[in-house]
Amino acid sequence: MISRTRLCAVARKEFLHVLRDWRSLFLAIAIPVVLIVLFGYALDLDLNDVPVAVWDRSRSAESRDFLSMFAGSPYFSLASFHEDYRTIVTALDRETVMVALVIPSDFGECIRGGRATEVQVIAEGSDATTARLALSYATTLGMVYNQKIAVRQLASMGLRDAPLPVELAPRAWYNLDLRSQNVIIPGIIAIVMIVIAAMLTSVTVAKEWEMGTMEQLISTPIRGPEIVLGKVVPYFVIGMTDVALAVAMGHWVFGVPLRGSAGLLFAMASIFLTGSLFFGLMLSITLKKQVLANQAALLGSYLPTLLLSGYVFPIENMPIALQYLSYIVPARYFIALMRGIYLKGIGLEIMWLNALLLTLYAAVMVVLAHKRLRLKLE
Repeated sequence: MISRTRLCAVARKEFLHVLRDWRSLFLAIAIPVVLIVLFGYALDLDLNDVPVAVWDRSRSAESRDFLSMFAGSPYFSLASFHEDYRTIVTALDRETVMVALVIPSDFGECIRGGRATEVQVIAEGSDATTARLALSYATTLGMVYNQKIAVRQLASMGLRDAPLPVELAPRAWYNLDLRSQNVIIPGIIAIVMIVIAAMLTSVTVAKEWEMGTMEQLISTPIRGPEIVLGKVVPYFVIGMTDVALAVAMGHWVFGVPLRGSAGLLFAMASIFLTGSLFFGLMLSITLKKQVLANQAALLGSYLPTLLLSGYVFPIENMPIALQYLSYIVPARYFIALMRGIYLKGIGLEIMWLNALLLTLYAAVMVVLAHKRLRLKLE
């Protein structure tokens, strides 16, 4: 049976270690802030003000009308005008522009005569994601221009009120403005907790072994579960403080709305944090070396969370083998929960399976950490 007195004594001892090691405590608060700012501002997947190079060989009213659609779009900005391909290639090579438009000399005549014509769109493809988005948006603007010309032609024929065969009315639910921050910030909570768990708990028991104080603990009446739980308590408090900090910064700095239950958010965060802390503690107990345990924790938790959880890269686009591998990454379920709570405002009536698997992960890590320490105390 766990003694509350001994458990509080171990927790108090660990709190004192944390408070005395002010550098680690400062990093435990500063690193989440830095991560939130870096990911929130640097990991911007939105397409805005892409610089465009233009070679308008037509120089007609029609070509200027066509270019005005790009100039008026929030996705593009007309950065430079050219007279030949050589200068366009130079601009693309120097990355002063990302897209180039080449309008043929007969563009105006073809538009006025109702004939088909082509506009060349060149994208700088070294950044495949941005190039793909830019080409998609440029194609959409071309379709809008085609529709505009078709309406003019119908009007010239006296068919002013002729309806279009199909009219699309697009609307995005849950993230109306399609802001990437609204997707990134909920997931950054998982990154913050993984980093804190890997940085702090993965060295707690290993430090005791290296300093020779673990033998003193073994010689006392303190039991294994009391050591494990007592060492986790301070870092759980720090981790939940970082979660509150991430939620506050997401709301006040990045304007990310929280449509769901804040209580459910912190409840799920506490479960995920518990599993992450005990995972780091298990590595610390097993490996006995601070540097080795810290590196193993980063490799076994941070990298899978960043790459295989669906946080940055959609799981559906991964190879089949990695898709199956992602099922054992707990951050996959936690990030899905965070996005559901943040963006959709849904609860456990829909996401109960994710919550159940997350709880199962935390329970398994608690059991494994206790078993590993018990083996060392025998």
